[in-house]
Amino acid sequence: MTRGDYQDRLERLRETVIALGDLVRDQLADGFSALFAGDRALAREVIASDQAVNRRSLEIESECLDLLALYQPVASDLRSVIATFKIVTDLERVGDLATNLAEYTLASTGSAPTLPDVDFERIAALALEFVEDAIEAFVTDDVDACFAVADRDDELDARCEAVTERIVRTLIDLRVDGDAVNSPQAFPNGSDEWPLENVLSDVSRTLVIVRDIERVGDHAVNVAARTLYALENSEELLA
Repeated sequence: MTRGDYQDRLERLRETVIALGDLVRDQLADGFSALFAGDRALAREVIASDQAVNRRSLEIESECLDLLALYQPVASDLRSVIATFKIVTDLERVGDLATNLAEYTLASTGSAPTLPDVDFERIAALALEFVEDAIEAFVTDDVDACFAVADRDDELDARCEAVTERIVRTLIDLRVDGDAVNSPQAFPNGSDEWPLENVLSDVSRTLVIVRDIERVGDHAVNVAARTLYALENSEELLA
């Protein structure tokens, strides 16, 4: 094949990664929407969409391997193909986490007690913003944007840690003889007690959701780090 064919394949590879990024971003946004709205129909759509993400990821990985085998790229082209292979892995894992959110929505019993001062939607929005910014850094070849995504990772980690601590504290503060807990309005479905098994299941699931949101941020940082590597041959952001 000619040099022109090779460059065309590299450009198409880039375009398919951008398309995958958009698909994963939408999947994650829908996963959060389903979770916070309790939208079971949307949750099922998110789960179904994961097949398309997985299929496209495999196609891109296969193309990367073909390019390496057929053209044996060097220097910046080699870094670009290798970085693309790894970026796709991170995007696919973000899709998996979006699917997890949808599955949590379907599994929820609605039995967990109210958790005051826990702004799940804020940390979810922050994680989604990380993914959007990391994809945009890839699209625009923006070195500064790569660093900006990495620099904000501590913010998301701190927020997730604070939420986890708040959940644990709330559970400790729930007393069997406490007025707030024993009032009929506090119990689900007008019952006179919390269904312990369901409460434990939902609270455990809530803690896992926080963990998954934090992992979304980690994968976004990885995308930014791989992009920086491709652009600058720098491993500064690679964990």
